[in-house]
Amino acid sequence: MTTESDTQDATARTAPAPEPASGEAPGPAGGTAPPGHRPRVFSGIQPTGALHLGNYLGAIRNFVAMQESHDCVYCVVDLHAITARQAKAELKRNTIDVANMFLASGIDPQRSIVIVQSHVPQHSELAWILNTVAYMGELLRMTQFKDKSGGGEGESIGVGLFDYPVLMAADILLYQTDAVPVGEDQKQHVELTRDLAERFNKAFGKTFVVPEPIIRTEGARIMGLDDPARKMSKSAGSAHNYIALTDTPDEIRRKIKRAVTDSGAEVRFGPDKPALSNLLTIFSLFAGEPVEALVARYEGRGYADFKADLGELVVESLAPFQRRMTELSADKGFTLDVLRDGAERAQAIAERTMAKVRDRMGFVARP
Repeated sequence: MTTESDTQDATARTAPAPEPASGEAPGPAGGTAPPGHRPRVFSGIQPTGALHLGNYLGAIRNFVAMQESHDCVYCVVDLHAITARQAKAELKRNTIDVANMFLASGIDPQRSIVIVQSHVPQHSELAWILNTVAYMGELLRMTQFKDKSGGGEGESIGVGLFDYPVLMAADILLYQTDAVPVGEDQKQHVELTRDLAERFNKAFGKTFVVPEPIIRTEGARIMGLDDPARKMSKSAGSAHNYIALTDTPDEIRRKIKRAVTDSGAEVRFGPDKPALSNLLTIFSLFAGEPVEALVARYEGRGYADFKADLGELVVESLAPFQRRMTELSADKGFTLDVLRDGAERAQAIAERTMAKVRDRMGFVARP
């Protein structure tokens, strides 16, 4: 998911009954929302390494913007991260780093809920229950499982990797989520979430809101600096593939200067110029200018001037974020307080959903 959800598209429908983060009395799940309630968004990012420009431009920046129109739940999905083996100390550090990156980017913990997935045990409980209505065949068709498993189905492939989409469905449905900002590569998982919600609702009675995907467009495909045919990725073999949000100014300038370019010296956007098109997209998103205006500005000037200016723009644009990251890293108590408060608010919503789920299925309520 990352969950690497993020778009400014207004395709989310009116919330049937979001339990609002501010504590207002909720309507019944799946019912008609009282006037003034906003649609709820859920998105998460895995704490599996350095976040980069692709995460920021394609997801995190839009998470911030969505606070204006949605009730937002943003999650560090540490349970998803352990589908691959994680070193204990590294997972702890990365979890706090991703939470800090949410906050440093401008996500307001007073307006949005910021949580760590494992802090809300209802995620795991609902995932197990949804496993009982999910089918092996539909999980085997998940393209991300095929990609990450190398297309194999042997004994060495972890069950967690196979079952990842069901946990993602639980993450979303637990909060009666209306809209899920995802990239095109995650759309299939949201479609599975919709199928599981509708199947459960049909079998046991109306319980879950059926969410809609919001497909990222702007900034959805930021490609690697060393290979414009592959998306920028923190798991890339080379650190020159990506610009980490915590890279120093000199590292940023050096990586952009060394970014591969296309044949010729003309700064132009087009399918025959994939490397320059990628750099122009990054420039356009940070500068807030159309690509056409940038092409006109650098007509006849060549790659060197363009890359130098882009390097300075990225350094300048990330400076406020990096200053805030430094502040948050020096005040660990603040982030832990945010996560504690977020877990309490999230668990209140989650437990309302789970009480309904348990009742629908016939579990005996805890005395």
